Amino acid sequence: MDRGTVGSAHRGRLLVEVWKAGESAVVAAAGELDHHTADLLREPLENCLADGYARLVVDCSRLEFCDSTGLNVLLGARLKAEAAGGGVHLAGMLPVVARVFEITGAEAVFTVHETLEAALVD
Repeated sequence: MDRGTVGSAHRGRLLVEVWKAGESAVVAAAGELDHHTADLLREPLENCLADGYARLVVDCSRLEFCDSTGLNVLLGARLKAEAAGGGVHLAGMLPVVARVFEITGAEAVFTVHETLEAALVD
């Protein structure tokens, strides 16, 4: 796995890092994903798709909060990735974030992995 960070963005409560790992683009989000920070995640996801990476792995292991705006960013990326023949894989969700996906039923439309390593092997 090439852990050389290709890009990163930070605005207050959210840090997003991007790197390539084989056929996947890994987008790691740390902090709070909400209305004020959603574009920091949306833009790298869209850039990865534009660069030809249809398999996106979102490392959620340091994501402490996700509201409906953040959920919509991930759902939008999922639709675009599937249209390109790939998908969005979520890895390492903390219980507080996993609960949002469970309550909304969104966990049923994503491939969810316990760890980043598992998401990259699958």
